Amino acid sequence: MNMRHWPGKPYPQGATWDGEGTNFSIFSEHAEGVELCLFDEADDAEPAHVIELTERTNLNWHTYLPDVRPGQLYGYRVHGAWDPENGHRFNHHKLLIDPYAKSVAGEIDWRDEVFGYKVGEGDLVMDDRDSAGCMPKCVVVDPAFEWGDDRKPNHAWNRTVIYEAHVKGMTMLHPGVPEELRGTYSGMAYEPIVDHLVSLGVTAIELMPVHEFTTDRFLVEKGLTNFWGYNSIAFLSPAARYATARSRHTLNEFKSMVKTFHRAGIEVILDVVYNHTGEGNHLGPTLSLRGVDNKSYYRLVQGDERHYMDFTGTGNSLNMQNSRTMQLMMDSLRYWAVEMHVDGFRFDLAPVLARELYEVNRLGTFFDIMQQDPILSQTKLIAEPWDLGEGGYMVGDFPVGWAEWNGEYRDAVRSFWRGDPGRLPEMASRLSGSSDIFAASGRNTYASINFVAAHDGFTLADLTAFEQKHNDANGEDNKDGHGHNLTRNWGAEGPTDNVAVNAMRLQMRKNFIATLMFSQGVRMLLGGDEMGRTQNGNNNAYCQDNELSWVHWDLSEDDQQLLDFTRQAVRIFEEHAVLRRRAFFTGSPVAGDGVKDLTWLRPDGAEMHGDDWSDPEQFCLGMLMDGQATDEVDERGRSAKGDTLLLVLNGGERSRQFTMPEMDRRGAWEVLLDTAREDQEGTLRQLPGLVVPGHSLSLSRFVGDREAQR
Repeated sequence: MNMRHWPGKPYPQGATWDGEGTNFSIFSEHAEGVELCLFDEADDAEPAHVIELTERTNLNWHTYLPDVRPGQLYGYRVHGAWDPENGHRFNHHKLLIDPYAKSVAGEIDWRDEVFGYKVGEGDLVMDDRDSAGCMPKCVVVDPAFEWGDDRKPNHAWNRTVIYEAHVKGMTMLHPGVPEELRGTYSGMAYEPIVDHLVSLGVTAIELMPVHEFTTDRFLVEKGLTNFWGYNSIAFLSPAARYATARSRHTLNEFKSMVKTFHRAGIEVILDVVYNHTGEGNHLGPTLSLRGVDNKSYYRLVQGDERHYMDFTGTGNSLNMQNSRTMQLMMDSLRYWAVEMHVDGFRFDLAPVLARELYEVNRLGTFFDIMQQDPILSQTKLIAEPWDLGEGGYMVGDFPVGWAEWNGEYRDAVRSFWRGDPGRLPEMASRLSGSSDIFAASGRNTYASINFVAAHDGFTLADLTAFEQKHNDANGEDNKDGHGHNLTRNWGAEGPTDNVAVNAMRLQMRKNFIATLMFSQGVRMLLGGDEMGRTQNGNNNAYCQDNELSWVHWDLSEDDQQLLDFTRQAVRIFEEHAVLRRRAFFTGSPVAGDGVKDLTWLRPDGAEMHGDDWSDPEQFCLGMLMDGQATDEVDERGRSAKGDTLLLVLNGGERSRQFTMPEMDRRGAWEVLLDTAREDQEGTLRQLPGLVVPGHSLSLSRFVGDREAQR
């Protein structure tokens, strides 16, 4: 039976169900013809129907099928020139994923047929075998969903606590999540997971990539997988591998997860990868964009269009010089923000998106479009501010409205706490919000996303247990992953039964957590770090979809103690407005009494001055934050004044006597938190000083006479 088909419309792109039929539209500037293939099952090698698209408007090929309903599987074949040396890699024998597909069913079967060229004969010889039986299929979706009274939490940046997590890794080992829900969106939204995040004080969960992605063939052949997901092949489709039944309908499960998080007051931020795709370099497969219009979608080497420009280390970079490539990214972002109710985005290798020529253009089209977009400009925008190209390290160079992963913060905190000399000046800058990095661009403290550990690198526990990376399980002879990690194992490489070593490691983990929570900026915690999660020294576990990467929930006594400590540190952050400043400290008086908003103190209680900062053997520092210096206000503009706090850090080996600063009124200091001595918390110190053990941190608040007497 012939399938009825009408001309249809060029917009919107993708497959759009309107309640009666489905409109199909796909962009290709250089194609000579397009075929729409309809399939009955995801692993079918032969289409049930093939429709030639004869209508082309504004470079979009389109048709309308009145008999196609949600759940229909489809793909495209695109005809055109096979001329790799001039940038064209059309091969109509290869079934292609719709760049605007909103759901994808099935997996890639890594046979030679998925490559546009004849494997073993070089990339210039076209392969004429059909790839349909090896390819996943796109799914026509029904976007209807009962959002009810769902509202985005819209937490202020200065109150935000981000938790970076992996959908599967977070849920696979949780005993409270039903086995059939583990590793899924539904598992992430299950009560024990949500309760854990709420009890921790998390305000936003940042999910590692959930766009449909693929695993490179070389990993599959080694029995490994792309666990992290930084290999997108469909920018509008939630990854089907995280649906409960790998069904044709993943949208509702994702939306239900978002709705559940919102009800708990937790925002959802997506880690998105628009800088490259899973098609790799000139020797990669033909899955989607390469076969749809290679020359439009990818950055090709000028004068050598057979090869790809690569600012990512993954083989290709998307062509942000092309307006239709930019449109694909923007349409994808708006779709996730509007239809999926996502609250923000973290852009992987973000400088790639601003490379309009070869250099990074800090005033580029990408930034202009984001700033002017009425929807996306109101979401949380976070940049990973580096890529592998020239001038690609852009920490501090993104425009107003953007926050950035602050690698300078990570390195300074790690270096200070492992005892490196001469680190006080930089440590002070990082504690106070990194104004040296962000103030020049007119931004505030919350431009800095502070983190000590993230998915890429050692976990927090491994920072204190390994001095060398141990990536042998990745099958690359331990040559992958960073070699410069600023770690210290405190006496043994890896696990040990030495009581003293384990006690110091726990204390150092507390130091990292407390430093993170009490620094100005936006706090980001790596999922599982609050419970001592280890990857056994693997600092590049991108291909480890197993217990090495999954979060373990069977906690040791030390793990439970660290979890309790983390909850306490977050609670202190929530209760003290001076830890949540929006503007940078000025070092100037905040009232007529002449007291500065921020004062840096030596161990003798005196203010730090010139030579004190340059002393490489000085490891002890006090940070006095005046309670009148809070700049937070309520909805009516009323100031939320708070307590004066004293943060004391000792990164050295030996204990130091620290003299408490003179205050303008009588009172005492109450210890809120001490990483070396739990029994000190909640006590009042009437004495003029305190002993700060080596490698420890304490936070105290000043209590006036009247409050102290109560």
